[in-house]
Amino acid sequence: MKLLGNSSQSISPIQKRLLYRCCALPIALYGFQLWYYNKAPISYHMKILNKMQRRATIWIIGAFKTSPLEGIEAIVGIIPIRFHLQKITKRSLICPFKLPDNHILKNLLNNSLPQNKLSNSHNIGSLTNCQRSLTKGHIIDSNIKSYGIFPSFSPLDSEFSPGHHIINNFSNRFSFNLVNKNDKNPNKTHTQELDDMVLRYSSVPQLALVITDASIKNNIATSISHIHSANQPLIKTFHHASFMTSTEAELFAIRCGINQACTIDNVSKIIIVTDSIHAARKIFDSRSHPYQIHSAAILSELRTFFSSKESNSIEFWECPSKLKWRFHHDADKDSKAFSVTPSYPSKISWDFCKKTDCDESIKL
Repeated sequence: MKLLGNSSQSISPIQKRLLYRCCALPIALYGFQLWYYNKAPISYHMKILNKMQRRATIWIIGAFKTSPLEGIEAIVGIIPIRFHLQKITKRSLICPFKLPDNHILKNLLNNSLPQNKLSNSHNIGSLTNCQRSLTKGHIIDSNIKSYGIFPSFSPLDSEFSPGHHIINNFSNRFSFNLVNKNDKNPNKTHTQELDDMVLRYSSVPQLALVITDASIKNNIATSISHIHSANQPLIKTFHHASFMTSTEAELFAIRCGINQACTIDNVSKIIIVTDSIHAARKIFDSRSHPYQIHSAAILSELRTFFSSKESNSIEFWECPSKLKWRFHHDADKDSKAFSVTPSYPSKISWDFCKKTDCDESIKL
């Protein structure tokens, strides 16, 4: 690194910072879980890491060696090493929850008592209270963290199996209608398309129009869906949940709307109107993501719906809230009209946990 800084051409401070963040820091912190955990003595390690970061920040901007570390870290745009360690530690504590149930780490984190002698005697559930109080390490911290997080990953679900995915079997049964941003007046054009769609299908008894929306207030998510169908009364569903992200709330609203629409007799076409089209795309994403538990439930419902009749299909329409389209605006007002008191204690979602951990590191 010193050779790069002393060359005739040299590199810019931005490139130096990128080199330090992407190459030097990951190497220095490799295997940090072995020594950075709850109640571990870390003063010696932190002294070495602070010295390393001080040399790196002075090299990046060419500051004096007597410059205060906090000041040059702020100028360079690098957070103190202790806060960076806290951030990556909190992230690594929730990483085991992304693993399938048959993974060896999930077996070690099993908190239930062994049922027989053939059961694994090395899991945390086999420890006595005294042994738990004496045992330290990253796995123990991760197990403690698991009490407050409800599962959201489901990588081994049959809906995500190769060759069995709904995209492979029913690729022509679903479609997405997005806002055309290349249009001169995209909002007006898309509003007109939504109005034409409603007018075209308003008298069709085999159609279910599902309007979904979600809002978050005081860490309480409200998911709502309005189901319109010809010759049928308006169906409204409301659900509340604590400590989840907006994407999860939107996806859950879509899940509830599809579930209700599939229960209506003789429905062959479902139209979902949502302001969170990226959440709808997660339904058909077979990669591992923290919304798999909802995606799997929706895919299972759609598979049954598509298999029952060859003409059955579903469409997803994007409707940004700023359009204030009348049907979606009604659902948006309903979702914001509730004032719910949270109940404690309450588990939080994996994605919300990751978000709050990062926010706390930034605030520090």
